[in-house]
Amino acid sequence: MGRILALDYGTKRTGIAVTDELQIIASGLTTVSTKELIPFLKKYFSEENVELVLLGEPKQMDNTASQSEVNIQEFLKKFTVTFPEMKLERVDERFTSKMAFQSMIDSGLKKKQRKNKALVDEISATIILQSYLYK
Repeated sequence: MGRILALDYGTKRTGIAVTDELQIIASGLTTVSTKELIPFLKKYFSEENVELVLLGEPKQMDNTASQSEVNIQEFLKKFTVTFPEMKLERVDERFTSKMAFQSMIDSGLKKKQRKNKALVDEISATIILQSYLYK
């Protein structure tokens, strides 16, 4: 079995989370500059056995696509050209940023640490991955 990798795509940063090879545990991996995302994935895929990529799908409360979907569609085109063999699924990511921020509060992080948007993105990717694993 290979790992499952989740992406919380943003125009500036993308949070990344990954499972273990048995696909039991979801862990935050890192946050990368979105400009560096494709090169990062090339390197990661060459070093690790990844069988599925999950990409957050931001939706409005009425279930319509959010404004950021335009940017995500551009990334999807690049992704499918660069990694034609990689399976990719979309996962509803509504409320993941709020849930990530709340988990930071619940875990006792100080206010200054909670302002780290890269950490929020990484935790959001982990929540996307967990929601997929435990559905």
